Amino acid sequence: MYSRIRAIAKKEIKQLIRDKRMVFVLFFFPVFLLGVFGYVVDFDVQNVKLAVLDNSKSETSREFVNSLSSSDYFDIVLIIKSEKEIKTILDEKEAQAVLVIPSEFVRKLYGKKEEARLQFLIDGTNGNTASIIQNYVASAVQSFNAKIQKEMLAQAGAKSFQPIALEPIFMFNKDLKSARFLIPGLIAMILILVSVVSVSLSLVREKERGTIEQINVSSLSTLELLIGKAMPYVVISLINAAFIIFAGYLLFDVAVKGSYMLLFISTLIFIFSSVSLGIFISVVSDSQQVAFTMATFATLLPSLVLSGFIFPIESMPPIIQAFTNITPAKFFIVSLRAIMLRGVGLPIFWEQLVYLLLFTVLFLGLATVMEKKRS
Repeated sequence: MYSRIRAIAKKEIKQLIRDKRMVFVLFFFPVFLLGVFGYVVDFDVQNVKLAVLDNSKSETSREFVNSLSSSDYFDIVLIIKSEKEIKTILDEKEAQAVLVIPSEFVRKLYGKKEEARLQFLIDGTNGNTASIIQNYVASAVQSFNAKIQKEMLAQAGAKSFQPIALEPIFMFNKDLKSARFLIPGLIAMILILVSVVSVSLSLVREKERGTIEQINVSSLSTLELLIGKAMPYVVISLINAAFIIFAGYLLFDVAVKGSYMLLFISTLIFIFSSVSLGIFISVVSDSQQVAFTMATFATLLPSLVLSGFIFPIESMPPIIQAFTNITPAKFFIVSLRAIMLRGVGLPIFWEQLVYLLLFTVLFLGLATVMEKKRS
């Protein structure tokens, strides 16, 4: 059995080597995708384009504006002179937000000790970005408030005192960089896409060339054929996984905090489940075009939307949460984030690996049964 599987695997490797374009795609495309998606899919909001209407024209108002521009979050792009300009600026997207400082800002702040109101007009087209900008502004105002209060208390001969001091510490991602959260999901999405597409085209290629009939009349069993066809792509996917993880470290500083052995085992099990899905698609497809379409549809959309890669599964409706179990990427992403970001051990995520093994057995079993019926 071993010698027959090895013979099929050697035959598949020779076919791959002859197809230089396919080899280039298999080894270059995953790292290219990681670079593109890693830089494009970024939820961090920086350099917010801010326009300022300073009706106060005071030292205090200028100090507040400078405190905004000195951070990495705001970039002062316009100093406007009248309220009539505000709508045009937001309409034409010259700025994402407009800060309006009233003329009585200093008088209320230091004179009557009233609440000095600042108006902040934010482009709410993108709700997520608008919420982040609002949080940035709230934090900046809070810091400036603390500074003003400290000055006022110092003038009155008193010391500032906070009954409760909050000291937040962000575990596993202290800089709150979205790349560290997204890279494990990208690794899962790229691996399943490349594995399933490449394997699904393999068996269908034999059908289109007519060589599948020669294989069917040989002494090979259906399971030996499928395993022999899949093994080269398992090895290629493992090499791709190593390249992608290394590229993630170089490009986005996402290091593996946990065990490399656990990472290897988890990745290998996930690749087996992905390859088994590709084998199943190749069995039910009659042409490479159909196989490619089915493989793309079965991997790209579920791994992007239903795996927890971008959208938290916990916030989805219960019926959709149940539907997320159709993609192996969901379980692999949980394992990857546990190993790479939190550095935890097998007892935390062993159930995810069991689910991946069930996927492998299910699709490989279905493919074997259907291929036997066809031959």
